[in-house]
Amino acid sequence: MQSLAGHLLVASPQLLDPNFARSIVFLVEHSRDGAFGVAVNRPLRKTLQELWREVGSGTCHSQQPVYMGGPVPGPLMALHTVPELAEMEPSPGVYFAAKKQHLDQLVLAEEPAYKIFVQHAGWGAGQLESELKQGAWRTTPGSVESVFSTADDLWETVLRELGQTLLKSMLNLDDLPPDPSVN
Repeated sequence: MQSLAGHLLVASPQLLDPNFARSIVFLVEHSRDGAFGVAVNRPLRKTLQELWREVGSGTCHSQQPVYMGGPVPGPLMALHTVPELAEMEPSPGVYFAAKKQHLDQLVLAEEPAYKIFVQHAGWGAGQLESELKQGAWRTTPGSVESVFSTADDLWETVLRELGQTLLKSMLNLDDLPPDPSVN
């Protein structure tokens, strides 16, 4: 089994589970024992400043949204771009942190890209592999750009890119026109 840590799981259009419909999950860990990740495109209505008043130490002025990482309760977590505050680097330039001292420092910073998550997504041994075989998810390598995108249409964009990549591969093409209907 090849690890998919650092990859994006893109929910197929047929995946109707409300916890994951139209979700993009960044896999932080993936092994024979299971998988763990966070949904990067499910912002909540709560801002980081509001959340930090409830749980943080120190002042946070960030108005960025907090993200619903998945259906599994757990500690606050972050994906970010600051190597010295990392506990893991699942993908080049994308770091993971859950330690309180790391999160406290991240939310005070103005510059680095980061997302804070409540809850996460988790799969037991063999569960994700079964869902992949059933076609519930498409996979693609994660990148700094995709993980930290705040685009409302991220799911549609990534799914379209996956489809174009597959089509080019199947037709043995080097490139596709942006709008094939104009040919």
